[in-house]
Amino acid sequence: MLVCRTFSHELVTRLAALARIPVINALTDVSHPCQALAFGQTAREHRGELKGLKLAFVGDGNNVARSLCELAALSGMDFTLACPKGFELPADFVAAIAPEFARRGTRLCQANDPIGCVAGADFLYSDVWVSMGQEGQKDQKSAHFLPFQINAALLAAAGSQALVTHCLPAHRGEEITDEIMDGPRCVCFDEAENRLHAQKAVLAHVFRATGRL
Repeated sequence: MLVCRTFSHELVTRLAALARIPVINALTDVSHPCQALAFGQTAREHRGELKGLKLAFVGDGNNVARSLCELAALSGMDFTLACPKGFELPADFVAAIAPEFARRGTRLCQANDPIGCVAGADFLYSDVWVSMGQEGQKDQKSAHFLPFQINAALLAAAGSQALVTHCLPAHRGEEITDEIMDGPRCVCFDEAENRLHAQKAVLAHVFRATGRL
């Protein structure tokens, strides 16, 4: 099989169309399904099952946010994106995924108030404010995203049940503080370990599906 980690999502779709072997998307500018699977495993380890959980992504509506939203839709979780105005999930993506939430009676929400968005969440999820390939926008975006930092005040607003995670690597002091990342309620390093195990499961699943295992 071919595991492809690249910027262009179009490249992965072209490879999948042309290849005679399975192609796995390990990351593109549009989605990061392997990361979402690692989070799903981590959430199950800490909360038992995914159905009924509330996931709040705090930051940009980027590739990680899209894949987490898909995971939430397919597994029965509520998903909320807390982001500055103008950084929401793409409208065409929302239109395509919304019926999955409706089918399961769960909720997809986007709002610009981080305090309101995280209230009652089981997990707060963070990613860097400047996504891959957008490094030139750092100064412009940082001013918009500062209120969306996961810090002690935001975690307190979520409630005592909330855990925090991050897809890593993190920019400490920007999207998440040292206090939170090194604290007892952060499970991002569990998720980092689970990237190995979740992706082993992907490989095993593909091998079984193709009759090679």
